[in-house]
Formats: sequence, C-alpha cells, structure tokens
Amino acid sequence: MTGMRGLSVFISDIRNCQNKEAERLRVDKELGNIRTCFKNEKVLTPYKKKKYVWKMLYIHMLGYDVDFGHMEAVSLISAPKYPEKQVGYIVTSCLLNENHDFLRLAINTVRNDIIGRNETFQCLALTLVGNIGGRDFSESLAPDVQKLLISSSCRPLVRKKAALCLLRLFRKNPDAVNVDGWADRMAQLLDERDLGVLTSSTSLLVALVSNNHEAYSSCLPKCVKILERLARNQDVPQEYTYYGIPSPWLQVKAMRALQYFPTIEDPSIRKALFEVLQRILMGTDVVKNVNKNNASHAVLFEALALVMHLDAEKEMMSQCVALLGKFISVREPNIRYLGLENMTRMLMVTDVQDIIKKHQSQIITSLKDPDISIRRRALDLLYGMCDVSNAKDIVEELLQYLSTAEFSMREELSLKAAILAEKFAPDLSWYVDVILQLIDKAGDFVSDDIWFRVVQFVTNNEDLQPYAASKAREYLDKVAIHETMLKVSAYILGEYGHLLARQPGCSATELFSILHEKLPTVSTPTIPILLSTYAKLLMHTQPPDPELQKKIWAVFKKYESCIDVEIQQRAVEYFELSKKGAAFMDVLAEMPKFPERQSSLIKKAEDVEDTADQSAIKLRTQQQPSNALVLADPQPVDGAPPPLKVPIVSGSTDPDSVARSLSQPYGTSNIDPQTPSPDLLSDLLGPLAIEAPPGSVSTEQHGPTRAEGVPDEVDGSAIVPVEEQANSVELIGNIAERFHALCLKDSGVLYEDPHIQIGIKAEWRGHHGRLVLFMGNKNTSPLTSVQALILPPAHLRLDLSPVPDTIPPRAQVQSPLEVMNIRPSRDVAVLDFSYKFGTNLVSAKLRIPATLNKFLQPLQLTSEEFFPQWRALSGPPLKLQEVVRGVRPLALPEMANLFNSFHVTICPGLDPNPNNLVASTTFYSESTGAMLCLARIETDPADRTQLRLTVGSGDPTLTFELKEFIKEQLITIPMGSRALVPAAGPGPAPTPPVAQPPSPAALADDPGALLAGLL
Repeated sequence: MTGMRGLSVFISDIRNCQNKEAERLRVDKELGNIRTCFKNEKVLTPYKKKKYVWKMLYIHMLGYDVDFGHMEAVSLISAPKYPEKQVGYIVTSCLLNENHDFLRLAINTVRNDIIGRNETFQCLALTLVGNIGGRDFSESLAPDVQKLLISSSCRPLVRKKAALCLLRLFRKNPDAVNVDGWADRMAQLLDERDLGVLTSSTSLLVALVSNNHEAYSSCLPKCVKILERLARNQDVPQEYTYYGIPSPWLQVKAMRALQYFPTIEDPSIRKALFEVLQRILMGTDVVKNVNKNNASHAVLFEALALVMHLDAEKEMMSQCVALLGKFISVREPNIRYLGLENMTRMLMVTDVQDIIKKHQSQIITSLKDPDISIRRRALDLLYGMCDVSNAKDIVEELLQYLSTAEFSMREELSLKAAILAEKFAPDLSWYVDVILQLIDKAGDFVSDDIWFRVVQFVTNNEDLQPYAASKAREYLDKVAIHETMLKVSAYILGEYGHLLARQPGCSATELFSILHEKLPTVSTPTIPILLSTYAKLLMHTQPPDPELQKKIWAVFKKYESCIDVEIQQRAVEYFELSKKGAAFMDVLAEMPKFPERQSSLIKKAEDVEDTADQSAIKLRTQQQPSNALVLADPQPVDGAPPPLKVPIVSGSTDPDSVARSLSQPYGTSNIDPQTPSPDLLSDLLGPLAIEAPPGSVSTEQHGPTRAEGVPDEVDGSAIVPVEEQANSVELIGNIAERFHALCLKDSGVLYEDPHIQIGIKAEWRGHHGRLVLFMGNKNTSPLTSVQALILPPAHLRLDLSPVPDTIPPRAQVQSPLEVMNIRPSRDVAVLDFSYKFGTNLVSAKLRIPATLNKFLQPLQLTSEEFFPQWRALSGPPLKLQEVVRGVRPLALPEMANLFNSFHVTICPGLDPNPNNLVASTTFYSESTGAMLCLARIETDPADRTQLRLTVGSGDPTLTFELKEFIKEQLITIPMGSRALVPAAGPGPAPTPPVAQPPSPAALADDPGALLAGLL
C-alpha cells in the first residue's frame, strides 16, 4: 500500500471527520467515485483498480456495506504481479463468503497458484482457501493441497500452510476430503524435524483421530516420541521455546491426540509415556511470571486429562491431586479456578475421592471466595465428592452458605443440598431436619417436588411421623414463615398432628388456631391444603369438640361460594362429609404408603457415562440447570397439575388411587392421573418450571352447547392459509417435515434458509406451555426489519415476547412464547415472520407446534379403573365410533408405539381380543380441566388397512377432536388436508365429518360391537 497517495488521503479524511454523519458522507462520496471508475474500464489501470479495491476493504473494515466491486477484486487474483495478486486475495477473503458465486470463477486461478512453483503465490492461495473453505473449494482443491503437504520439494512454510488449509477443509466438509489410506502419510509427517510443520500436522491429526481413531493407530507411538523429544528438550529451536518451555502448543496437541486412542497396551510405549507425564508433573509449579504460568499450566492440565484417560497407577493419581491441592490454595484466582475445575474432573477416576477429601477444608473455604466463578466450581466439587462419610459436614456447610449466597446460586444450591440429603442421609430424621431448614432459609428457591419427597418419606415410615409432626409444629411458632413451609407443616400436622395431642400446644384446637392465623396471607393454591388439614383435625378430634367444629364449619361455609372451583368443591364436600360421622372417618382415613421407588434424580446420577470434557457435576448427576431458556423470570412452581376430572359414575373410587395425589391429598372423587412425572423429584432436572400462575389452574368449567350430540365446527377464523412464499431465498430442509417432527418432540429446527435459522424448545405442563424461539443470524451482516407476529386460533391464548428489530451478525436472539389451551381443537397457530437481508425482504408463515397432543399427559389405567369409566360413557356424543379405512398397515407393536408417541398410553391386557388395543390419556384445557380420555382400536388381522376406532371422554368436543386427531395419525394424510399438516394453498378447510353412531342392526350382527358393549 506504500506510494498510494489517494488511499492515504482518504484514510486521513476519515480520521479527521468530526462526527459519524460526516464520516458517512465522505464514505458515500468515495463509494460513488469508485463505482464510476469501475464502470469506465478504459481508464481503469491495474494501479487504479488496486487502489480502489484497497479503499473498498478499508470501508468494509469501518462497518459499511460494500455491495459492488466484487468482480474487480476477484479479477485481481489472476494478475501476474505480486502487489495486484496480494490485494486480490486479501480483499476476496474479507468480502466474499463460501457461497458467493464469484468464487467459482477464481477456482482455476487459485488451483494454478497452488500447483505452481512460486512459493509466495502458493501461500496466498492456501490462505484464501483456508479462510473461505466451502464445498466447492473442498471438492476441487483438496487433492492438490494434500499433494503439497506431503511434497518433499516444498519449503516448510508452504507445507505448514497446506496442513492448516487441509484441516480447515476437513472440518468444513469431511466427505470432500479423501483421507483414506492417509494413516501412513500422517505417520511420516509426524517424523518431521521442523516444529512448524510438525505442529500443523499434529493439529490435522487431532481432527482425523477424533473422527476415526482406529485408522490412525500407527500414529500413536509417533505422538509419544514427539512428547519424549520435547520433554528432553532435544533439537528444539530457540524460536519454539516459550519462557523455557519447549513448544507448549505441540505438547498440548500431541497429548490431546493420544486421548482419542483407547488405553495403550504396549508396555514399552506406556512406560515411555508415563515417564514423560511424570516429568511434566514434577516440573510444574506456580511462578510469578504470568506468561510462563499460562504455558506450563496448559501443558499440565492436558497431562492430567491424559493421566485420567490412561487410568494411571494410584501413586501418580495421588501426585496429581496433591499438585492440584497446591493450586487451590494460591492467591491467584485464575489458578484457583483451574485447580478446582480439574480436581472436579479427577472425581471420575476411581480410588481418588478419598485423596481429594483431604482438601475438603480448603474447598469449603473457596465457597467464600469473592469470585462467583470460583464459588460455583467449589460447589460443583463439594457436590461431586460427597458420600456417606462426609455428607453431614458438606450439607451443613451448604446450608450455612445458603444464607449469604447470591440469588443466582440459591436455586442450584438448594437443589444440590436436597439431593445430597436424600442420597446420603444417615437417618431419616436428619433428612427431615435438612429439608425443613432448606425450606426455611430458601423457600422461594425450593420447588414443590422437594417437599413432596419429604411427605413421601414421612408417610412411608411410621417411626418418623411423630418426629416430623413435632418439627413442623416448631416452625409454625415463627413470626415469619414461608408459604412452602406452611404447606408441608399443614399437611404433616393434618395427617399426624393427633400423635402430638398430649404435648402442650398441640391439641387440635391449638393447631387449628395457629394455622388459621396464617390463612389470610397465603396464595390460592395453599388454601385447599389448609382446608384438608382442617377436615383432618376435625376428624381426629374424638369425642367431637363443638367449639372447634363450629369454627371449622364457619371456614367451610365461607369458601362454599369461592370463585375457585377447587376450593369451592373441597369446602362443600368437607362440610357435608363432616356431618356423616363414621363415613367421614372412613373417607378421611390416614394416607396409605406410597409405592417404594428410587428417586429418578439419583438413578439418572448413577447412569451417566464418563466424558473427558465434562465436569464431574454434569458427569455424575446431569443436574446442572440449563441456561439456554432462561430468558425471563420463571413462573413460580405452585404444585402439581390440576386434579383429574372423570365422568360421574356410580360406586366409589379406589382409595389407593386417590391417596397418591399430593396436590389433592384428601380428595374423594378422583382417580390417580399419574401426572406428569414418574417420580416426585423427576421434574427437578427440567430446564424450565412451566406452571400456571396462582389461581389459574382451577377455573369454572363451561360445557359447550351441542345439538344432537354433534360438536360445532371448529372456529378456524384466526388461521390464515399457509401458502408457498415467493421469496428469493432457497429453503434448507422441508418445512412441513420439520413441523411434523416438532409435533412429536419438544425441541428442534422449525425453519432454516441461508440467512437465518429458527429453532424451538418447549416445555408443557397441564394446559400451559412455554416455547422459546431461537433466531440465529448465520451471516456476517445484520438482519434488519425483523418482525414476528402470532396469528392464534380461537382455542389458544398466546403471548409472544417482542422480537428485536435487528439481529446482529453471527448472533442469536431468543423470544419466549407463553401458550394456554382454552378448549379442545386441532387448529394450529401461525407465526408470521419476516426480515430484510440487505435490500431483500424475506417472509414466511410458519405453523407453531402447539398441537392437541401437546396437552395430553400419558395415563395408564388398570382394569379396575378403566371399565367403570368406559361403562359410564354410554354413547354419543361422549363416546363416538367410526370405521376408519385407508389406514397405514402397521403391526400392533408399531401401532402401540405410534399412540405412545403422541401421549396416548396403551393399556396392555385389558381387551380380551389380542388383535385390539385399549388406550387412555388425560387432556388439559382451561374449559375442561383435566379430562380423562379413553379409546379402543379394533383391528382386522386379515386387512390391516381398516379398523374400528371408539373414543370417549366427558366432553363432546374433546371426543370428536381426539377421534379426528387419531384418525389423522393412522391415515397417510395428503398435504392439502386439515390437521397437523394444514393446507399449503388457499381455500377453505373442509368441514370435519360428523361421526354417526352405528345402527342397532349393525350392532346386533357385529361380534366386535357386541364385545364393545360388554366392555
């Protein structure tokens, strides 16, 4: 660039601009001048072209769009002189991406430079190919780059660039780079004496062995020899010695390559490698020079990872832990952090935990470090090293730290303390003490699942019940008590408070008084628990206390007109039951024991596989909460989903089923919904707690009005036709297939084109859902005028957070979407999305996968639970039957898997005919609440293309919609039909067929129908 006076003057003018507007005016003036000169090719000399292209690069570096002149820049690549060729390569690398059409014009010129004899041109060409990469370059130039790498006539500088260029091409497009038979070539490259070529070749080896280590087993002894050479400082030039450490980068790469091979079996190679590792461990210490520390620690920590991978002897492991123990006690925070992190990784190795325990006091001290990142690593390490021998000490330290911990850490801290207390409790009374202290100190950060687990332990252990009741009574004496503590105390005292009747202050009247004082301050979900406790206290008071009965009846009468259906129902039922005498005691008898089962959280902690790049906390428990969806404050966890409503039938419900629901511990008319998690702690691992806000779970049910039992046509006025978009971009993948896949899973890609990718991650609970839209800009230029508008159907209430107007280059923005299901329907919401890339406007209408099956919860019923509900659904409109033809021929196991995939659970063994299936599920919406749904599928072994489908529920609309939904899953749906795959073109949606009940004559002649009647 020397001697270009015009370029120097332009840069000087830009620097002298007083404000941004002046700079923009000067840039626009120069761009106009350049554009004019490019159009007049007669006066455009190579010198002027070079000068103007340099100016374009400078303007691009200032952040302005340069959307012309690309052809002139590419044409300079073919110039015979170095100055023009240099600017052509540099500007092309900066302005063009791998998908630009102009690059195809330069492939032959670049190839000629690579295979030519001019080393300078070779280096320029290799740099361009490595920077841009791309499929076209990989397919056309990879063989030439490989030949250049193994050529003995090339200088080390060119071969080094060739190795790095080939590495870039392999990472970008592994299939286009032919590495078959390259094991011997790589082994020869590892014998190279030049450390520059050797370092670049080792980087390439790491990428190759990560993809297929078996093919490169001959390179393993070569890597060990490289480490021996560097450890002994043999033949290492001074320019590759960094603060007295021989080529630390090469040492790290060689040890990383060795970690991709399985354990070394050759004794001589293993011995040589351990000698090198021993020398690294012995020669590493903390010094004052920061740069030397960084280099030596990089080598040391890679050596530690290799020691763990090789499963070294206990003596070497002890030496590693002792060295890390020194690191966690120094003053430098970065070194302490690395020491804690690598000591956490050491927990993966057997027989090392006892050695790490010697440093427990120092690790606990790190919990009080001013740096929050060090405190997090110390918490991870304490959690990973905890066992029966030190559980009490560690949990007590965590509880003490809980009072002073940041709010951002308290949720994680509470979760870990609860898991450790459950997993390593020496006795259950200590476990109860820990959880109650946890709730008392951090109630806002303790989910309901934790106190559910305490209730389970107390219910299943009779010896623990008096102790738990007395502890609960003690916490009620506090002036300020958290609502979660009030829930667990009320529940325990309601069940087992009568065991304390002879203790002072524990009579039923006194318990009622102290609990009732707290009633005005609690939220709506807590009131049903307190009402149940009052009923229990009244039941346990024998002989009846008229004064207490009068007070409790007054409370019941007060809530008989409550707007919340759950509270109203309990108040009315308890008031009436309390007049029944013996029946009252039978209904409110003590809760039965819960089925014994292992916590799913602990089971998941035991089943995790070892991975060298994971910390022990993720490795051993997988419980580290994900921040991917933390976009706003999560809604408070307010308990289990709403109670399951079933059609009213004669007879009583199985009391064991009633007893299993902790959200309604004393209900009398509900069967067990088996909602949503198989274990009380299973939801603690969820990345989001998606719950209804207080008071919104139980709402007044408004039954739909239907003529002759046939549902009205579903309102689809809010749904616009999803048409093919006349955009200038080419879509990546099939949008309809992506949508259908997301209907059956909760995360994935919804839409992708060359500029943007839109992904979805969702959580569903009851009739609520939270989706997060991830919008990632794939380009180096911003996307502007970004707009996202939700077009909701009538049955969904959706709230999309605002989307930013601009998505920066290579950035991702996230927008939460709250969903509430109002009533049953198969219509889907549409996302009207648009953005600008440059001057091009791109728009798309995308269906949101908030489909009917998202509001289903799997439910498996026994014969005692299924048949009474099936008989209660007498016929249309609550039970509809239809013969479905054109069914995809599926074997019964495949059909069962299909039903399970959309949350309709097959109940095996209920139908006497082995060719039939019986299924059940629970549907959640605001209008129906939790509604039980039953289905029967009768197949014909001789003709798998037809079957008889019977669906029943307590709501006519739900029955019809669920029947149609199941039909759509069973039949191969054309793209124009209405359902989970809506119409791709304009036009009204077809009216859903009305299911007609079979005629009595058909029923009389059909054995299957007779069997259905018996069922």
